[in-house]
Amino acid sequence: MTKQALEKLFWSIAFPGFGQLLNRQYIKGTVFIVLEFWINVKSNFNLAIISSFHGHPAVSFEQMHVKWLLFYPSLYFWSMWDAVKHTDKNDYSPLMLLPYIFASFFVTMGLIYSLKAAFFTLLLGPIFFPLLMVIPGVLSGLAVKKILASMLMK
Repeated sequence: MTKQALEKLFWSIAFPGFGQLLNRQYIKGTVFIVLEFWINVKSNFNLAIISSFHGHPAVSFEQMHVKWLLFYPSLYFWSMWDAVKHTDKNDYSPLMLLPYIFASFFVTMGLIYSLKAAFFTLLLGPIFFPLLMVIPGVLSGLAVKKILASMLMK
């Protein structure tokens, strides 16, 4: 990944749509920003983050509208992939999408199962457990990408 792609990836992590703005895709970037605000407000995500950081994961789950928040991982990871994809078209591979897809899936599943996910007796909740699921999601996507790439090279 080039320095420019990495920069746009980090800006997209900071806020969906910023990578597109750096790529001079102003309409698409604006759409991502509007969707992020809309989902964030409709899901009460910020309120849930505050409760979770104060050690009340069950309260944060009650405060949020999970049906709205289920859209967030897909929007977030799609924004990251799109920003990187459009940075250097010569470096593009269709398999590059896999870590983003797997991360989105794992985070979504992490959100669904977050009320049951506990580390020993500590309930991780709807903020921290889905965040932790990014790691196995990306690693799984990279593994599948590597397997598919080796199969396609034969």
